[in-house]
Amino acid sequence: MKLGPLEVVVIFAVILLVFGPSKLPQIGKAFGKGLREFKNASKEISSQLDMDEDEEEQTKAKKQN
Repeated sequence: MKLGPLEVVVIFAVILLVFGPSKLPQIGKAFGKGLREFKNASKEISSQLDMDEDEEEQTKAKKQN
């Protein structure tokens, strides 16, 4: 589902009405921080899964020998 430019403008206008212009920088900063933490966590989980797969392959290779 993609958002078009009109939908983005409407969402921004609603946020502006609800929170006011003085709170927007704080909201943006919090949103950016949350997004950054989510990306870092997903990268960490992905790398952990890759390491687990590598360990399984090594275990299978040792059992075959």
